[in-house]
Amino acid sequence: MTASPQTPERIAPRKVPIPATGLTRLLNRFQPSPESVVLVLAVLIGGGAGVGVVIFHYLIELIHHLLLEDLMGVIAIWGAWTLALVPTVGGLIVGLMRGTQQDFGPGLSCLIAAAQGSNIRHFTPQPLRPIKKMIAASVSLGSGAALGPEGPSVEIGANFGLLLAQLLQMSQERRRLLLGAGAAAGLAAGFNAPIAGVFFALEVVLGTTFATSAVSVVLLSAVVAALIAQIGLGTQPAFTLPVYEVRSVVEFPLYMGLGCAASLVSLTYTKSMQLSRACFQGQISGFTWLIRLPKAIYPVIGGACVGVVALQWPQILGIGYETIEAMLQDVEFSLQLLLVLLVVKLLVTAISLGSGLVGGVFAPAMFLGASLGAAYAKIAALLPGMSVYMAAPPAYAMVGMAAVLAASAKAPLTAILLLFELTRDYRIVLPLMAAVGLSVWLVELLQPNAKSGSNLQQLNLNVETDEQAEILQQMVVAEAMHQSPLILPAQLSIIDAGVSLTDNYCRSALVIDSNQHLVGIVSLEDINRTISVWESSGIASSDLTQMSRLIDICTTEMLYAYVDEPITDALDRMAARGLHQLPVVARDNHECVLGLLERDQIALTCSLESTRQALRPYLPVLPKTSELPLTNLQQPIC
Repeated sequence: MTASPQTPERIAPRKVPIPATGLTRLLNRFQPSPESVVLVLAVLIGGGAGVGVVIFHYLIELIHHLLLEDLMGVIAIWGAWTLALVPTVGGLIVGLMRGTQQDFGPGLSCLIAAAQGSNIRHFTPQPLRPIKKMIAASVSLGSGAALGPEGPSVEIGANFGLLLAQLLQMSQERRRLLLGAGAAAGLAAGFNAPIAGVFFALEVVLGTTFATSAVSVVLLSAVVAALIAQIGLGTQPAFTLPVYEVRSVVEFPLYMGLGCAASLVSLTYTKSMQLSRACFQGQISGFTWLIRLPKAIYPVIGGACVGVVALQWPQILGIGYETIEAMLQDVEFSLQLLLVLLVVKLLVTAISLGSGLVGGVFAPAMFLGASLGAAYAKIAALLPGMSVYMAAPPAYAMVGMAAVLAASAKAPLTAILLLFELTRDYRIVLPLMAAVGLSVWLVELLQPNAKSGSNLQQLNLNVETDEQAEILQQMVVAEAMHQSPLILPAQLSIIDAGVSLTDNYCRSALVIDSNQHLVGIVSLEDINRTISVWESSGIASSDLTQMSRLIDICTTEMLYAYVDEPITDALDRMAARGLHQLPVVARDNHECVLGLLERDQIALTCSLESTRQALRPYLPVLPKTSELPLTNLQQPIC
């Protein structure tokens, strides 16, 4: 039986649980100040993240002991080849845990999208999924996957922060702030580096959207998490450097050359991870057979590849901190071995991540940087007379670690402070800053990432589909523009123009001349700025204010949008000039105005389309608004 449009057949609705905890009711009853609530939550997030990261590290050590010590002690009698079985067993366990699911839950980029309000309908608080992901990461790292612990550590804190924000039904701004506090706490506890954790949250998670008050929240959360991690894991730095000194100014060009090399390694690193993921998704010719395999087999394949490679180069197994420490302590590595480790670690990290093993990519980036820096120092020392002006290879390994990490994550401040905190050695900071700055600049130059707007995508962490981005790519300007924008004459006084904008609740208006041709665009900011100039000049009450015309202050050098172009192209044009609106004109005649495109309207249109897509499975025939039983509000509800 087919339902008519008037009486669409609907799926029986299920009650959607709305979290209303006792803590929420308590806060609503006593109504403490918002700042007090957020600071208390920051302490809770820092404490929860710190405890979670300590448990995570103990789990890694436990599984490492069970598999690489106890199990190997039993099977080693069969031969050295049995080492390859350990990562394979880890991959099997992860595959069984994964089952038919593609992932273990939202990653950091998806959490950020949920905190911003996009993809929010796909995110529901599920406390057990982050725990399952933490266990899978522990198995992956403990069995030898060539990944790092920092990604799961950050996600432990971020999940906890966003879970609290969701349960307390906090605003979008507060959700994002608590997410940043959780991410800072996770990195601070994971690396015992609270300063780097704070800058990671401000630089990568919050971006340019944080207020000054947010810093205190992130600081407090990171400090609490780092204190708990120090109690549980110790206070010693992760790495120690031998005595280091800048021997000559001749060294600085060498460090700049290392920055150039680091940018190339970083680009290769990120591209290899993207290529590996595409291979396991069957998107690369020659690997399409993989998509026919059950997804639970992928981690087994990844673990087996890591195990086979480890038979020849066991240094690539696991997180790799021991090998990094050896490089920083100037343990003798041949140039050939350093170059081989650089290539092999890059490949097995890409395979580990692409196959579905769980872990972070900061530690592998530091491994690659240390190998690159040490190899670079050995090559530079071969130049005639250069060795007397150079520091030892560990100094270059340290700088290489920061340069590769910064260029990979596009987070230079985080990388500089993280490496400083890991070594607690200030002497290396100046050459480190120079190499990091150059490497990040070269990556931006060679591979600009303007459309992403997210530092995470450079490091291939942004693997979840961004629903808003997909919607915007499918929409054209005509779907989001104002077709009847406010139009003001160029000779209108500024006072009257301001009154027109406020009376019509408009942020901006198009300005036309006497021939009805578009000559400019004016916004509330232009009006406010002009009034401020009048007041500071003491002419606010003079007749000059009535003589000033709109054409004197409106923007006449305009960028345009076209009705048939994708909205993403128009948004890129806005971002290039920091604009909030663009006039929509005919392609062959820029004086022919067709509408006005504004950022706020784009966001609303995108949200409406997202809701339509969410409703579509439940409404076989979408009813018209006039057919819905709507009630107009006749009087205020008190």
